[in-house]
Amino acid sequence: MAGDKPPMKPSEEVSRTALALATAQGDAYGIALKHMTSIVAHDGGEMRQGDYLIGFAVEKAEGMYHMRGGKLEWIEPDQENVHIEVAVRDASDGRFLPGLKIFATLFDPSGNEVGTHEMPYLWHPALYHYGRNWKVPGDGTYRLRVRFEAPDFPRHDEVNGKRFETGADVEFPKVEIKTGKG
Repeated sequence: MAGDKPPMKPSEEVSRTALALATAQGDAYGIALKHMTSIVAHDGGEMRQGDYLIGFAVEKAEGMYHMRGGKLEWIEPDQENVHIEVAVRDASDGRFLPGLKIFATLFDPSGNEVGTHEMPYLWHPALYHYGRNWKVPGDGTYRLRVRFEAPDFPRHDEVNGKRFETGADVEFPKVEIKTGKG
């Protein structure tokens, strides 16, 4: 996956043991993400920007439970023919970052914008991520732009907590999309 991890330091808030446990969580998430992006998905990758590791995976469109009228309802894709997933991790320890408002823009092989969508948080039995089903014109090599503002959640720790001050805006220039429904 992407790059070296910037170091974290023990502080009044966090011991070496706690930092090692956080890193172990991030390492486990990274293994699950690599499985998703390189084995489950037909394309995926990850890059570092600032305090973040930003990854994506592309699969066939898939059904999901949605809350409707206070009850979970299984919804199959209708016109959608691809599922795009985004994972954002802390570059220091590799853990998933919740609570982000992520937007993705997809450009077709000719460079035309297919669309921009907010990528909501998705619970998955193996890998928390952001994502949604999309309708795209067909198979091909697309360009994916992922952007988000700095998170507004509070950060513990005067020594290690000054992070995520800016958002991110990254592009994955060659995203192979194979349309279909899973």
